[in-house]
Amino acid sequence: MSAIEQAPEPGARADDDLFTLASGGVAVVVRCAPGTLPEVLHWGASGAFGSLSDIAFATSRGVGPSGLDETWPLTVLPAEADGWAGRPGMQGDVDGTILVADWQETSLEASATQLSFEAESRGLALGYHLRIDVAGLVTVRLTLANLSGCPVRLGALEATMPVGDRAREVLDFTGRWTRERTPQRAPLTMGSVVRESRRGRTGHDSPYLQVVGSPGFTDSSGELWAVHLAWSGDSVYRRDALPESRPLIGAGELLRPGEVVLGPGERYESPETYFAWSDAGLDGLSHRFHGSLRALGGEAASYRPVILNTWEAVYYDQDLDRLRRVAEASAQIGVELFVLDDGWFRGRRSDASGLGDWYVDREVWPLGLHPLVESVRRLGMQFGLWVEPEMVSPDSVLAREHPDWILGPGHRSPRTWRRQQVLDLTLPEVQDEVFRRLSSIVEEYGVEYVKWDQNRDVLEAVSGGRAALGAQTRAVYRLMDRFRERFPGLRIESCSSGGARIDLEVLRHTDRVWASDTNDPTERLAIQRWTELLLPPEVIGSHVGPERAHTTGRQSDIGYRLASTLFSWAGIEADVSRWNDIERQRARDWFAFYRANRPLLHAGVLLHGETDDDGTQLTGVVDRSRSRGIYRYARTETSVRSVPPRIALPGLEAATRYRVTIVDALPDPLLIDLDPPPWLKRGHVVGTGFALGRVGLAAPLLAPQQALVLEVDAITEGT
Repeated sequence: MSAIEQAPEPGARADDDLFTLASGGVAVVVRCAPGTLPEVLHWGASGAFGSLSDIAFATSRGVGPSGLDETWPLTVLPAEADGWAGRPGMQGDVDGTILVADWQETSLEASATQLSFEAESRGLALGYHLRIDVAGLVTVRLTLANLSGCPVRLGALEATMPVGDRAREVLDFTGRWTRERTPQRAPLTMGSVVRESRRGRTGHDSPYLQVVGSPGFTDSSGELWAVHLAWSGDSVYRRDALPESRPLIGAGELLRPGEVVLGPGERYESPETYFAWSDAGLDGLSHRFHGSLRALGGEAASYRPVILNTWEAVYYDQDLDRLRRVAEASAQIGVELFVLDDGWFRGRRSDASGLGDWYVDREVWPLGLHPLVESVRRLGMQFGLWVEPEMVSPDSVLAREHPDWILGPGHRSPRTWRRQQVLDLTLPEVQDEVFRRLSSIVEEYGVEYVKWDQNRDVLEAVSGGRAALGAQTRAVYRLMDRFRERFPGLRIESCSSGGARIDLEVLRHTDRVWASDTNDPTERLAIQRWTELLLPPEVIGSHVGPERAHTTGRQSDIGYRLASTLFSWAGIEADVSRWNDIERQRARDWFAFYRANRPLLHAGVLLHGETDDDGTQLTGVVDRSRSRGIYRYARTETSVRSVPPRIALPGLEAATRYRVTIVDALPDPLLIDLDPPPWLKRGHVVGTGFALGRVGLAAPLLAPQQALVLEVDAITEGT
């Protein structure tokens, strides 16, 4: 084995061919033995490992019956040549001959938190790069280079990690438009199980985060291992549990036949795959993902403005006087950013036409958008605009002049979706034209925020006769980056028929995601809860909608709608100019409370309480010192109990005394109790963190679609 090219930093431990990478309470022990790829011996808790040779010896397997005659390694890229009978980590061929590699190491670099391994075989060069960050999140990226003179057709290149034998249960997600990230749980069964997403975007039904864990894991308990693919295109999520191996999980880009053909000297780089471990349940996973994203920096938590989006306020009926009234009412209740949604550009009176013709419609806006923008700015708000740069309406000047710019098989167009087609952004001239037109709009009106939509699955993604979904996805990222480079202060929201493009890679190129197109608060509470399993609340958009929800027809009062936006980047999507005085005052009070508490809501530790009541949800956030917290207790359906289970507030310091008060910025919820709990009638209660978290508070019997918001403050001497 070659020498290590870079000596391990303090904290990394090397023992012959063994290495420990550790950070954030998580450790990965890797063996890099001669003649094979790295093998992960341990991924989980960090601690006093002692001799790594002893660990390797203690965990070396025996030889089972009716199997290979000697033990074999479960490498990071499992293959038949090793003895692996599950899904291969890599598939393909070299000039028509099946790709069978005998990897020989060419370089190895290791430090306290990173390991980079390179190997060659038969004209191929493989790179394996593993990193563990300050939050204990493990990321893996793979590369494959063609050093030969023959074409290499790559069929799959997927990152995997073995999990603990305690893993017996699986959680992942499915969904549809307006019902994104619906959880589904099942036993971890034997075999290789694969979920493929062929949506051309992350998808409403994306697995999102695949979690395996100890039986019955909850928000706060259980040992878990999870994988997320940071990629906005087609994907593969996998889990393998074979009789002769530890279970493993993994993910990778789904490659269509002929999509990746590497010529001599060419190189493929996989999307980044994130692996998270927790011994504190689902919230423990969230804390790692949230901590990792927040460590990257970005704008301060208090700077994410309250948004008014005009879609459910006016739809396509864009009228200057009406929008001015909406803007005036918005400013009065504390809105900081006014976003004009779909309908402002040429020929766009419905979703049947206009996409691609990025010129302000002079029939609707004879003076351009300037009168509206000037009114918005006079009211002290920023201005934002909806766009859909990746799409084109067949009924548009652009489509008629350039049918060759539509992404598809060439001899015909793919089926339409929402009466639109996909522009082939892999063509430089297409990307340049979209960038030119939209840049001129952003520049002319000083647009500070762009709601970047993408309203269809990408089917038959073919360019120049080859599958091109991966190239199209990377082209979208480049286009987003061009706007951010050209306009450094521009914020971009990732919207895709609501929440169909939410992943950690799109967040590298944007500032916010739109969780769903439904503003029904009951639906949104569930969608928000599972979206925040991966993402911190400050990047998840959630809005107060109209009294009657556009997507479900369900009616709800203003207090419940306001409370549903608490743990998010909040906003409004309704015609507030038509709200009555009471509704406007309640919204004004609520958003004043929200703005005052943004530093806590957008930087604190997010927690979920076990309510033992299927009709309720308890979400909270506490600051790092555990001196202050805010909790929302919401009821979505009736209870089988007339006296509900107690409310236990998680995350508080056991020995500290706290005062719990009802947030009066929210209207009093409707109570079913003939006589509510005494502490609720008084409006506050005092208890230690232990008592509040373990004994709990008597819960009121709320009516469905009602919420109670509580502030919790540590009591210091003299208060």
